Amino acid sequence: MKIPTNTAILNTMSHNITLTASAAKHLNHLSAEAGHPVMLRVTVEGGGCSGFQYVLDLTDSAAPEDSQITNDGATALVDDVSAPLMAGSMIDYVEELVGSQFKILNPLAVASCGCGTSFAL
Repeated sequence: MKIPTNTAILNTMSHNITLTASAAKHLNHLSAEAGHPVMLRVTVEGGGCSGFQYVLDLTDSAAPEDSQITNDGATALVDDVSAPLMAGSMIDYVEELVGSQFKILNPLAVASCGCGTSFAL
């Protein structure tokens, strides 16, 4: 996995989760559209085709158990339970021919399904 330049890193209990410049730019765009700051909450839950799945939501506030990953004024939130399952992950925003989306690149994942939100450890 190649980590792009201009990523911000939060070392929360050695989890080293990053938010790319592309993801930060899109979050800042969403905040401007909303007229107030919005944050991306990333949660890992059991389920999906491969055993675990990412749940991505936009939110206005952080919970006390959230780690905050920031880059260029944008913030992603990962709770204390999900963070170990995402150690070393990169939260990115990609624009592809089939659509645009936030994407989690998780080096701990040994398998994933076609939808891109389900993975196995």
